Amino acid sequence: MLRAESVGEAENIAKVELNKITKWARDNKLRFNEGKSKVMLLTRRKRKDKKEIAVYLNNKAIPQVNSLKYLGIIFDYKLTFKEHKKYG
Repeated sequence: MLRAESVGEAENIAKVELNKITKWARDNKLRFNEGKSKVMLLTRRKRKDKKEIAVYLNNKAIPQVNSLKYLGIIFDYKLTFKEHKKYG
């Protein structure tokens, strides 16, 4: 999770941090599964700029989703929990 003022800034920060994580994993003989990874842009703000974020892990694009399930809770990109309420 990271915080940024714009989508472009978020992409840049994510790129730097994922490179650090990937290097650490490689040094420790681990590999993160990009197929199980997802990226979600969380915001309550109405943005005029682009809403798609391009993030890569192991040189493969991580798919962007509007909601994801984490530890049994379904988070949506506006943090309204509507999908979680429907599910439960």
